[in-house]
Amino acid sequence: MANSFHIPYGKQSITQDDIDAVVETLQADFLTQGPKIEEFEKNFAKYVGAKYAVAVSNGTAALHLSLLAHGIKKGDRIITSPITFSASANAALYCGAEVFFADIDPDTYVISISEIEKLLNAHPKGYFKAIIPVDFTGYPSNVERLKELAKIHDLFILEDACHSPGGYFIDSKNEKQLCGNGNYADAIAFSFHPVKHIAAGEGGMITTNDEDLYKKLMMLRTHGITKENMTMDVSNPEEQGSWYYEMQELGYNYRITDIQAALANSQLQKAEEGIDRRQEIAKAYREAFNNDPLKMQQLNEGFFNAHHLFVIEVEDRKGLYDYLRGHNIFSQVHYIPVHLLPYYKKFGWKEGDFPHAEKYYNHCLSLPMYPSMTNEEQEFVIEKTQEFING
Repeated sequence: MANSFHIPYGKQSITQDDIDAVVETLQADFLTQGPKIEEFEKNFAKYVGAKYAVAVSNGTAALHLSLLAHGIKKGDRIITSPITFSASANAALYCGAEVFFADIDPDTYVISISEIEKLLNAHPKGYFKAIIPVDFTGYPSNVERLKELAKIHDLFILEDACHSPGGYFIDSKNEKQLCGNGNYADAIAFSFHPVKHIAAGEGGMITTNDEDLYKKLMMLRTHGITKENMTMDVSNPEEQGSWYYEMQELGYNYRITDIQAALANSQLQKAEEGIDRRQEIAKAYREAFNNDPLKMQQLNEGFFNAHHLFVIEVEDRKGLYDYLRGHNIFSQVHYIPVHLLPYYKKFGWKEGDFPHAEKYYNHCLSLPMYPSMTNEEQEFVIEKTQEFING
């Protein structure tokens, strides 16, 4: 097969419908703080089955605002996974909190609930304030079991679902629990970065079923400014004009634009189609590599991986990475364990702290995974991967 490909690990799929939606917004009255944002929020809340959705500037903002709205502050402690993008942990630091890690399950790659339980039981109740499970690669965390721990230890659950819109698990009641529905997690954060399921250039979303948290998020998203529940009586228009507002909290400018919301809303209409294609690609990889000397992420019964990523573990990761790049296949590594990043080492974390995460990192490689990937391109990726690992 001639090598005429250029295959990234992931990329956006933009259609004419997406372009038309953006152009329509550019020609409308609002480029930001307009009707497209609320429209997207309502559609996304309906898609995941949550009561409320708050659109923000990116996934990191979604994580940060969720912790801030819950009241996470200096001196508090949170738990998250070492195998994630640094934003999952950074969001807690932004609030002044301290970050602790629990090792991953070596087969599913998501945070190990048994390791979380060990960590919780090693400290008095109230020592930790929140937990941020990460739906890594699109594989859902078992937030039902985490909710049981949260009730005992009084924990706020912020699910990092930036990889997993459309993912779900079947709970103990045999009910389908979509990532983001808020039935078990208190808040759920999503990302609309170009390589994610829904591309908006940048952008994020928080979903929740907690009305008080929702109202706090809405205020903190816009500098802490509000026109609701104001301290001044504005009922008499002769005394106070409609321009009046109050800043009641120290918030942030974490707004998304109408341009981004229009693009994301258009992308949302095709979300299921994209997930179906990702499943086809994942299935083809699994069938092709079934007898090869590599490890693939385990899929437990009742868990549906939305497949932002398709990860394999191989003995010579660097060799395969270079070999694929030599054939214009641009695989990627997700992720360097957060506790081994130089900034986090300053807090005392070191190599050997989380052996499962570290072993995973030494062997992991994300193969190309995106809806517009052709069968021919995937066959080429498979061919070159097998060519290397089988000598």
